Parts: sequence; structure tokens; C-alpha cells
Amino acid sequence: MTLKNKVSHLNHLIMLLATAGLIGVRVASASCPELLNHEFPKLQDDTPQNLCMYKNSVVLVVNTASFCGFTKQYEGLENLYKKYKTKGLVILGFPSGNFRNQEYSSNKKIAEFCKNTYGVKFPMFAKSNVIDTGDTLANPLFKKLSALAEPPRWNFHKYLISREGAFHKSFSSFTSPTSKSVVREIEILLKSQR
Repeated sequence: MTLKNKVSHLNHLIMLLATAGLIGVRVASASCPELLNHEFPKLQDDTPQNLCMYKNSVVLVVNTASFCGFTKQYEGLENLYKKYKTKGLVILGFPSGNFRNQEYSSNKKIAEFCKNTYGVKFPMFAKSNVIDTGDTLANPLFKKLSALAEPPRWNFHKYLISREGAFHKSFSSFTSPTSKSVVREIEILLKSQR
């Protein structure tokens, strides 16, 4: 095995351990795609997590809410995650109360709801704004994604990011995460090797 392959395997192992929450990793921002170069507190315990750990993955970013007509999409998101995570897909959930305040105010309650109701295992982050409101700005990831595509107009808007960390496509709340159009785009991106 070449030194380059050993380093690649070691980096992959570090990212897997970090993703599992077994170690804390701060990734050098110079090697991180600009779109992923953000840190957010995890939903479960507010531990800061840098999205750079998901570089080289296909990333599906979704704004979520517990009391929305689209909340059942958690099931489809979790099914996608289970099916494709070993191939390089990660789903990142960002709870928000921006649309008719359809989210719990407490991160603890959101985490319990996601785990107990839908068995969510994909990474979730602390509640934040995903659009600019009169007095609060959208979190920086959604600010960038909104500039590249369109801002979310409702809960469960989806943004797909390539392995290179580039915006690829967005899907409205009405598009199921397991729809043919979403799955097709994910599979195309998963086939591309970095």
C-alpha cells in the first residue's frame, strides 16, 4: 500500500470516528470547500461540529420542523440515509421555526421527537433560522445556499451538494426525499469519485 493510500485510509477512519461522535476533529479550513466551511452546534448536546468533516461526501441539506404537514419526510430522509450512507451520502438536518413556528423551542425536545418518532440517525443541528427575518439572519450555510439557488419557502426544502462541495440542485418541500428525481441526482453524484 502506498503512502498516499495509507494517508487516505487514515483520513477516512478519522472522519468515520468523528461522524460517530467518538472523537472531536477540527478540519483545516484550507482543505475544506467554502460551502461546507461552517461550524454548528449538534442538536443533541450543542457540541460544535464543523461541516468540513463531510467533505468528499454527497450532502443533502434539509430544513426541518416537527409540526409540519411535511414532517413525515423524516421517514424518507432516514431511509435514504440508511440506503446510501455507506456509499458516501450524508443528510444534514437543520430544525427551524421560520415557517409558522412549526418547531419546538427546545433543542432537547426536537432531538427527542426526531429519535422517538422517526428514529432519525442522520446528523441534526441545533435550531436556527434558515431565512432572514426582520431581526435575525439565516444561518451562514442557508445564506449561501439561498444565494446559489433559492431560499426555502417552507419546511423540508432540500439542497444537494456534490462530493467537491459545490451546490448541485435544490428540491422544494413538495418533492419527497425518496422521489425518483431526488434519488436519481443522488445516485449520479455518488458515482462521481473525487
